[in-house]
Amino acid sequence: MIGAENNGQVKKMRVEKYTKSAEETIALAKKIGQNAEASFVILLEGDLGAGKTTFTKGLAEGLGITQLVKSPTFTIIREYTSGRLPLYHMDVYRLEDANPDELGFEEYFLGDGVSVIEWAHFIADSLPQEYLKITISRISDEGRKLEVEAVGEQYEAFIAEVLA
Repeated sequence: MIGAENNGQVKKMRVEKYTKSAEETIALAKKIGQNAEASFVILLEGDLGAGKTTFTKGLAEGLGITQLVKSPTFTIIREYTSGRLPLYHMDVYRLEDANPDELGFEEYFLGDGVSVIEWAHFIADSLPQEYLKITISRISDEGRKLEVEAVGEQYEAFIAEVLA
C-alpha cells in the first residue's frame, strides 16, 4: 500500500510492508541497506521485541557489514565500519531527560554513513528535517507490519524506487 500527503511542509509518502518471519524482515532491510546512501537517516519505532535490532542486522548485511550487530541499549551508539558505508546504530530510549545535543548526533546525521535511531521520538528536536521512518509492529509471533514513511524528496524517491 502506498500513500502520500503534503501537510504544507515537508512532503511525506507511506508504504506498508508485511513480513512473515525474521528472515523476511532481514531481507527487506538488506534491500534498503543495499540502496542506502551516505547521510541516510532511518528512524526505527516499535515496541520492545518488535524487531528493530533484527531489522538493523539486515540493513547491516545490505551495507556489507561483517561485524556482529547488537542492540546499543546500554551504549547509546554502536559504530560498524566494515561495509560499503559505516552504520551508526543508536538507541536513545534512555535519553528522554538528557540533552542529545551534547552527544553530537548531527555529526552522525550529516556524516558519511547510515544512521539508524531506535526510539527516535525521544530526540525529536534534534532530528534532521528529512528521514525515513519505519514503525515495526508485531502482527503474530513471527509476522511483522513495517510502516515506512518517507519525509522529504530524497526519501520519497528512495521508497518509489526501492520499496514500491
